[in-house]
Amino acid sequence: MSAICRFIHAEKANYPVTLLCRAMKTARSTYYSWMAGREAREARRQADKALPHEITVIHLASRKNYGVPRVTAALRRQGRVVNHKRVTRIMREHRIAGNSRRTGRRSLTKADTKAAPSPD
Repeated sequence: MSAICRFIHAEKANYPVTLLCRAMKTARSTYYSWMAGREAREARRQADKALPHEITVIHLASRKNYGVPRVTAALRRQGRVVNHKRVTRIMREHRIAGNSRRTGRRSLTKADTKAAPSPD
């Protein structure tokens, strides 16, 4: 839908918005609501540009151990209102990953597979 609205916005200097909306089979209210949200989208884009630096600082301070939940909590402690989904997206885009715990290896002793099971 945003591609249609961008097209209407680009062509509104040459044609009336009503005609363009009718030709694109889009309601005028859709176009005008898209226009009203442009400032909010731009502000969000600018905030997204500043967030990777803060995430990197927190990630490096944790010796590259913190993942999304802890980074989100640290950002909230600093006063940033941020959702974990946004932190997930930004960390994925910038290839920042937390260190996960190792699983599978439970002890250093290897069990003897040929030994008889112990009695009950």
